[in-house]
Amino acid sequence: MAISLQKGQRVDLTKGNPGLSKIMVGLGWDPVQKSGGGGLFGGLFGGGGGANIDCDASVIMLGANDKLQSNNDVVYFGNLKSRDGSVTHTGDNLTGDGDGDDEQVYIELSRVPANIEKLVFVVNIYDAVKRKQHFGMIRNAFIRVVNPSNNQELIKYNLTEDYSGKTSLLVGEIYRNNNEWKFAAVGTGTNAPGLSEVVRSYT
Repeated sequence: MAISLQKGQRVDLTKGNPGLSKIMVGLGWDPVQKSGGGGLFGGLFGGGGGANIDCDASVIMLGANDKLQSNNDVVYFGNLKSRDGSVTHTGDNLTGDGDGDDEQVYIELSRVPANIEKLVFVVNIYDAVKRKQHFGMIRNAFIRVVNPSNNQELIKYNLTEDYSGKTSLLVGEIYRNNNEWKFAAVGTGTNAPGLSEVVRSYT
């Protein structure tokens, strides 16, 4: 049974799961369905739904004092694998339609370099400013941690706040605590227009 977290909660990841060295982090979201459709503007804007909202999940690997040490430590659709091979992104999902995870990241905890202390999971809206899109147009956002060896869901955090006007979400963190790994449910929305601005805040 997965532990369901609220914003701000922290939970042990490896302590209660001895031998856990590989995890899959799934992130998901759905576009809010616009009511109506058709009508006067339906033809102009494609059934009243507007442009697809393309959310992108990324992982920022931080060293001491929450500092980014190299741009190669950002894993996203343009850099699907960390240099050391410990973090692998399975690729971009352009719409968020459908059930289950929209994007997945595999992490080999035992291979994360000793100088990396925290993995920050971020979801951005691609081209948010130009497309005039924000996270008020997204619902059912979640992050979950799964043990891929038996597909057991260990942790799930549903982001239930209203993120209207926010263009970037800091969803959760996995961080070292002594010799163990812990997970924190963050759920903070920001106005960073893109991933590069989020990354810059850690340099």
